[in-house]
Amino acid sequence: MTTRLVAPGDAPELAALLVANRDFLTPWEPFRSEEYFTAEGQRAYLEDMLRQHDAGSHVPHVIVEDDRIVGRITLSGIVRGPFQSASLGYWVAKAANGRGVASAAVAGITRLAFRELGLHRVQAETLVHNVASQKVLERNRFRRYGLAPRYLKINGDWRDHIMFQLLSDDPE
Repeated sequence: MTTRLVAPGDAPELAALLVANRDFLTPWEPFRSEEYFTAEGQRAYLEDMLRQHDAGSHVPHVIVEDDRIVGRITLSGIVRGPFQSASLGYWVAKAANGRGVASAAVAGITRLAFRELGLHRVQAETLVHNVASQKVLERNRFRRYGLAPRYLKINGDWRDHIMFQLLSDDPE
C-alpha cells in the first residue's frame, strides 16, 4: 500500500470506485450530487484539489494497493504561521476496509505532514459511532481531545464528531 498525489487522470477510476462503494460510504459522507459520481465530476473535483495543493492549503492523495486506487486521503486546511496545522480526511473502499490499509495510509500521510511539510499538528474528526475510524486514528497515536456538537452535515444531518489530534512532538 502506498499513497500518491492525485492526478486528473485518476478521475475515471475514482468515479467507478465511488459508484461501487456508494452505499458503503454514504453514512459517513456529506451529501454528494449525482455529478460527483461521474468521471467528469471527479475530474473537476481533483482539479480543484490540485489548485488548492498548488496554493499550499491541501495535499490530496489517492491510496493505492496492487496498482489500483482503493481510497483517498487528504490533508486540508493547512495553516502556516504559529499554527502549523492541517485537517485529515480519508476513506477506503469496502474491499480494503478492515485490512490495515487506512491505518497505513494515515501513518504515511502524517509522516509527510511532519517530516516534509514541517507541520506541528494534524487533526481529524470522526462520527461518534464510527469506531473503525477511531481505531485507525488511535493506532496512529492520535489522541481524542473533545466532542464537537453538530460539527459536520453528514448524509443530510448535522452530526456530532469526536475530535482527535496528533502533534509532531508527541512521544512515540
